[in-house]
Amino acid sequence: MSIAKNLLEIKSQLPNQVTLVAVSKTKPVADLMEAYNAGQRIFGENKIQEMTEKWEQMPKDIQWHMIGHVQTNKVKFMAEYVSLIHGVDSLKLLQEINKQALKNHRVIDCLLQIYIADEETKFGLDESELVELLSSAEFKALQNIRIVGLMGMATFTDNQSQIKAEFKHLKEIFDNTNKLETLNVKLETLSMGMSGDYKLAIECGSTMVRIGSSIFGNRNYN
Repeated sequence: MSIAKNLLEIKSQLPNQVTLVAVSKTKPVADLMEAYNAGQRIFGENKIQEMTEKWEQMPKDIQWHMIGHVQTNKVKFMAEYVSLIHGVDSLKLLQEINKQALKNHRVIDCLLQIYIADEETKFGLDESELVELLSSAEFKALQNIRIVGLMGMATFTDNQSQIKAEFKHLKEIFDNTNKLETLNVKLETLSMGMSGDYKLAIECGSTMVRIGSSIFGNRNYN
């Protein structure tokens, strides 16, 4: 299996306005470097410690995206370098990211995670919680974060019409939020779609897809 070949094949199918995040969790640096040498510059990891180790070893023109669920006590370990934090689902977490960004003289970009799946295990805000958060004085006081978009994960199911409905629901929330003139937020990125459903996600308006196994092969969790 050629990582470079997989990567270039997927990139050739993506519209220009769609950003590819290569999900490299559990993969060794050698695999990431093969993707890097084929032109990939955005990598997604779900564990801060693993991401930091890779950041230390790899070229510094890489954008590192944190795509896993973030614990507030771990934010400090990535605040120096992380490009985008995907799964932000609370004011408390935003406040911690803001605090650590300030310490590092940075403004850190974030995506707010919206709960769209028919599953208890997924994290995220609903539409009313999203508007409430973005309208709050506490949120508006945060000067070292920037909300650049939304992300969501569809239900893990073979039912394509259900997945499509969930993606369309997220796109609707994205559009509705951008229409609210009371908010000082301009959402640009809509991150939805993974290896199994990214083509459907793009059809529904995704501008960022997170693809791992289709590039790097199956993950090794041993």
